[in-house]
Amino acid sequence: MEKDPHSDDEIRSILSLKNVAVVGMSKNEEKAANYVPKYLLENGYNIVPVNPTADSILERKCYPSLQEVPEQIDIVDVFRPSDQVLPVIQEAIKKKPKVIWLQEGIHNEEAENLAKSAGIKVVFNRCMLAEHQRLF
Repeated sequence: MEKDPHSDDEIRSILSLKNVAVVGMSKNEEKAANYVPKYLLENGYNIVPVNPTADSILERKCYPSLQEVPEQIDIVDVFRPSDQVLPVIQEAIKKKPKVIWLQEGIHNEEAENLAKSAGIKVVFNRCMLAEHQRLF
C-alpha cells in the first residue's frame, strides 16, 4: 500500500499540531489504537478519545462521536478499517480539522479526496507514533 506524498517537513509541521481526536481509540492496552494515543499523550498532545463503547480511556473523557467533541480539533487520527473510513471522514469534515490522519494500513481514496476537497490535509498509511519518533 502506498502512503501519502507529504515530505518530512510537512509531517513535522502536522505533528506540531497538538489537539488530536482519536476515532476508534481502544481500551485494550495491547492495541495500537491505545498505545499510540498514549504515547502522544505522554509527548505533549491533547488526546480526545472517540469511541461509542467507552466513557473514558486513559483517564480522558471519551465521546461517542466526533460531533460531540466540544473543543476545536487540529488532527482527526483514525483507527478504523479502510472500508469504514468514509462516514468518519464525512463527520470529521463538519469539525473542520486541519488534518485527517489515517493510521498505518488505512487508505480510502474516496474519503481522502472528499477531505482534500474540503481543504483538509490527509495523511494515510502512516503511524503517528512512528513518524513522531522518526522525526523528533
